[in-house]
Amino acid sequence: MNKPNPTTVTPATNFIRNIVEADLAAGKYAQRRWAGQPGLAAAHAQAPLDPAKIRTRFPPEPNGYLHFGHAKSICLNFGLAQQFGGRCHLRFDDTNPEKEDQEYVDSIIEAVRWLGFDWQDEQENNLYYASDYFAWMLTCAEYLIQTGHAYVDSQSAEDMRRTRGTLTEPGQDSPYRNRSVAENLDLFRRMQAGEFPDGAHVLRAKIDMASPNINLRDPAIYRIRHVAHHNTGDRYCVYPMYTFAHPIEDALENITHSICTLEFEDQRPFYDWLLERLAEGGLLQRPLPQQYEFSRLNLSYVVLSKRKLIQLVEERHVSGWDDPRMPTLVGARRRGYTPEGFKLLMERIGVSKAESLIDYSLLEDCMRETMNELDERRIAVLDPVKLIITNYPEGQSELCQAPNHPLKPELGKRDIPFGRELWIEREDFMEVPSKGYNRLFPGNMARLKYGYVVKCTGCEKDDAGRVTAVLCEYLPDTKSGTPGADRVKVKGNLHWVSVAHAYPAEVRLYDRLFKVAAPGAGERDFLADLNPDSCRRITAQLEPALRQALPEQRFQFERHGYFVADRVDSRPGAPVFNRSVTLKDSWGKNA
Repeated sequence: MNKPNPTTVTPATNFIRNIVEADLAAGKYAQRRWAGQPGLAAAHAQAPLDPAKIRTRFPPEPNGYLHFGHAKSICLNFGLAQQFGGRCHLRFDDTNPEKEDQEYVDSIIEAVRWLGFDWQDEQENNLYYASDYFAWMLTCAEYLIQTGHAYVDSQSAEDMRRTRGTLTEPGQDSPYRNRSVAENLDLFRRMQAGEFPDGAHVLRAKIDMASPNINLRDPAIYRIRHVAHHNTGDRYCVYPMYTFAHPIEDALENITHSICTLEFEDQRPFYDWLLERLAEGGLLQRPLPQQYEFSRLNLSYVVLSKRKLIQLVEERHVSGWDDPRMPTLVGARRRGYTPEGFKLLMERIGVSKAESLIDYSLLEDCMRETMNELDERRIAVLDPVKLIITNYPEGQSELCQAPNHPLKPELGKRDIPFGRELWIEREDFMEVPSKGYNRLFPGNMARLKYGYVVKCTGCEKDDAGRVTAVLCEYLPDTKSGTPGADRVKVKGNLHWVSVAHAYPAEVRLYDRLFKVAAPGAGERDFLADLNPDSCRRITAQLEPALRQALPEQRFQFERHGYFVADRVDSRPGAPVFNRSVTLKDSWGKNA
């Protein structure tokens, strides 16, 4: 399977890349200053010009494991920064202490690094936490109160929902909307001091309750939560809403292009409104960040809903978040998927605003292409039956040679032991052959790849009629790589391993977790679409070199597909192998 080098693929359209190019050509961000770390405008005012031509960010909330959709955002944001001489920040949007945990922080850091990206170089370490900006956010909130752009609302949550209006009807002003600046400031500071219970008050921006965009109808920007935070502990009992915190975080970090998915498009007017108000007061440096939206990654045969992924884990339909069938990055890594494959996929699908469903086979094709280029070859017999060469001397063995990678001769060859008894695939023998069958059947000849031509003479069976051994004779002058080896022409070419030297190992044959392209479509329970054959465990016979495979070491098992030594269950001298992807797409013809 020798396909073109994936690095030669022409990139698909990326409209955000075009925007960046235009901004740089116009010098839009050339005069920004950077104090070496995030801060308000005053901190940057006397600093040198920002050495980064652009700044992007990947801002996950640490409330779960990253999935395939996040890979698109990671590749886009870090990729743009690399391409245009910029910096990409990894920022944890940890403003919701009830759902966040250090476990998720650690897993996100590991996943981004696994994909091949970093936020640190010799000059900068751009790893940030939104919670480190809480004091600055409070300063911004109090400024909005002092300028009449925010007020404390004491309505219940139910009343606020009722008076918010609909898409066709305007909202109603809160009875507390016209509180004085002094009263609002006093109440907000008492909220910070912990005087009120959860839900007693919220701080709302004062914009326009009749706006056709519901997100501008005095959105809540601070709420009371008496709960410990994983980073700040019990220091705060008021926490900013995400829509308030996020634009401020971007501005504090000098972000130029704030890239997010399409569901945030309706929030952009508030993003711009908030930053303009704070820049008017001199709190934030201009030029301000700008938000751009793109379509998220939608894949067939996959669910990316966090609720559904949690259900799969908690109800034990999978073994955990890192189950190789899960569409999480920890699962993809354990399955043997490659960072290069994800990057190739993102280049191929491009970046646009058009929502589309990407067939899972495209992801698998990208993985095949990168693995074909990167992975050394080895031999494995997954459904073994014994082959006995009756005219080969008992107790004798010899070495055959096989290339480690047919596309990379510089990787050399390896020795494979050969003997009288071999394991071959059960499907490589038929006592009564079907039409066009070219492998072993009585009277037919085939080549043992890297070894000899053999002629089948029969088979042995057990009492139930099941074949227990295939019998054959070898042609001594036909060993691969020796003079005259090709004088006997045969059509069949079989894989094998020596019985005396083979390594029996657990092999897990993973497939798609769901059997239909749109799990749970309509009103159907998505669990009803689980693929019962998504994981089969077998004991296979492997060539002896595979015994020393290290966790996460990948190989092409010739004829069968791409496999990886499991990073969790493998032990020294006893690796367990997971199938990453088959050599060919077996789903397209069944779709």
